[in-house]
Amino acid sequence: MAKVKTALKVEGMTCEHCVATVTKALQGLDGVKRAKVNLKKGKALVTYDSEKIGANALTKAVIDVGYEASVA
Repeated sequence: MAKVKTALKVEGMTCEHCVATVTKALQGLDGVKRAKVNLKKGKALVTYDSEKIGANALTKAVIDVGYEASVA
């Protein structure tokens, strides 16, 4: 397993419900071990298995639930 950490810039979050939505979207992906979302900083720190998933899939998952995302 190739464990990797990637920081994502997440725009559009305004409350803890937003944080929960983004966290759930990321943690629901196969290969994601941990997702820590920070509302104040507008970032998500994601630990994942790079052999199963990549940064593009992480940003797509956030975009699919209604937020802007890019690799920080």
